[in-house]
Amino acid sequence: MKKKMTVTCYVVVLIILCYVLPARSDGSDHKYKAGDPVPLYANKVGPFHNPSETYRFFDLPFCAPALVKEKKEALGEVLNGDRLVSAPYKLDFMYDKDSEIVCKKKLSKEEVSQFRSAVAKDYYFQMYYDDLPIWGFLGKVDKDGKSDPSEYKYYLFKHLHFEIFYNNDRVVEINARTDPNALVDITEDKEVDVDFIYSVKWKETTTPFEKRMEKYSQSSSLPHHLEIHWFSIINSCVTVLLLTGFLATILMRVLKNDFVKYAHDEEAADDQEESGWKYIHGDVFRYPKYKSLLAAALGSGTQLFTLTIFIFVLALVGVFYPYNRGALFTALVVIYALTSGISGYTAALFYCQLEGTNWVRNLILTGGLFCGPLFLTFCFLNSVAIGYSATAALPFGTIVVIFLIWALVTSPLLVLGGIAGKNSKAEFQAPCRTTKYPREIPSLPWYRGTLPQMAMAGFLPFSAIYIELYYIFASVWGHRIYTIYSILFIVFIILLIVTAFITVALTYFQLAAEDHEWWWRAFLCGGSSGLFIYGYCLYYYYARSDMTGFMQTSFFFGYMACICYGFFLMLGNVGFRAALFFVRHIYRSIKCE
Repeated sequence: MKKKMTVTCYVVVLIILCYVLPARSDGSDHKYKAGDPVPLYANKVGPFHNPSETYRFFDLPFCAPALVKEKKEALGEVLNGDRLVSAPYKLDFMYDKDSEIVCKKKLSKEEVSQFRSAVAKDYYFQMYYDDLPIWGFLGKVDKDGKSDPSEYKYYLFKHLHFEIFYNNDRVVEINARTDPNALVDITEDKEVDVDFIYSVKWKETTTPFEKRMEKYSQSSSLPHHLEIHWFSIINSCVTVLLLTGFLATILMRVLKNDFVKYAHDEEAADDQEESGWKYIHGDVFRYPKYKSLLAAALGSGTQLFTLTIFIFVLALVGVFYPYNRGALFTALVVIYALTSGISGYTAALFYCQLEGTNWVRNLILTGGLFCGPLFLTFCFLNSVAIGYSATAALPFGTIVVIFLIWALVTSPLLVLGGIAGKNSKAEFQAPCRTTKYPREIPSLPWYRGTLPQMAMAGFLPFSAIYIELYYIFASVWGHRIYTIYSILFIVFIILLIVTAFITVALTYFQLAAEDHEWWWRAFLCGGSSGLFIYGYCLYYYYARSDMTGFMQTSFFFGYMACICYGFFLMLGNVGFRAALFFVRHIYRSIKCE
């Protein structure tokens, strides 16, 4: 019976993964002969400045083919908002066309108003031809010499020209442009007769098929942008060198003096009163309050750190090439599900080391610490997308698949990891014995409080990455393509180093002030960079972007809150681990009785 259940579970998981993993792109491996049909799919339309607000192509009254076929898409493509359907244009291989009529259509007053609203909001369309992306705008607004918006003229493009390049029997490149002279006036609400037309011109090229995606990544590799990227790297490296050099010098000299002083104190008479961080050796390893929450945060942070490393590995080996539709979302879902055992193991191990007893509750807390807020945010934003009838609204089938992944992959691995962590029998390595009663923490100035230290700890790591943040935001929340993952990985390593060093320094100063409650302080200081990144979101939205509307605003701040929360957990884990290593090292170096 157990074998049958196990086999059934494996079959269900395989079916889910077959749906999740992206299918081979249509046309990417196809060779064509003259006159062969090449797949062309219309994807979506939407305001150019609102990347989350996209709609199905035929939500606007375009010419539709007799039978609209939907392309089967993988999970990552659906999460990306792609809704590919058959397009009304026929672009057969090496077959030129001149002013071919798609359809003759009489636009009603409502349809004219719909197109005019789309043109006023800078709507663009996106298609895919042999897996190559195509963009274009629907129309234009004539503002010449007019200061009053009521006097603007609105025009709809009716002639689309396709220029396609081929190499032997493969499609290599496609460009789409609109005829500026073929316009339809849609300024007034009245019926309009429109002849939608398209032309096709085939040209031969020597560009090899294997390099056809390179042109989409050239913008981020231009000398001007590379210069800014390298300036960001140099700025970050200088920050790291100055910080690490300063901290290493100060801490090594101070610690050396402390070790010498404490060694003399041990040789001298015992009537001398201890002071500084050695004075609290009996309290520094006293288990913190809310240890179950701290263990859950460390488990979630470790999982997110592992997820980030795997994503970087895939990026560096070239998996996320431009317009590999949904590959990033697919990788995030699959890797997060498969690494959930790491969070369960880490949380249960640490919780049991701190002599926790209710490890089941701790495991439930670990599973919901990141997924809970993410799920609530998704429910709200998906409801907003449904209200807008946008493609960002996930179909019911996709939601079921995500739920099955969570129920059949994520949760079982979390439980298995928790059981392994509970049964590991590892003990907490504390070089000093903890006294029965805690010492009273002396009164400290305001700038040694938690919030001021979090501000100090978060600012330095953020200052090392803020230049690169603009390019990441422009890629995620815009139409710029980011492909220089090697530079991004270097910046990420620098972020980790700065976070670890600043947390260690602040932990030392806290212990030197005889404040032994460093556990949560180290985690909060390490993760505070996530709060600065969210602050940058406010600046980017109002000063660097043109995003508008309730849907785009809620999507931007909602999902960025989840991302910054993930950074908070991940960097908090890094800061705590560094501080724990440092505290163990310095107390192991002295004799504590």
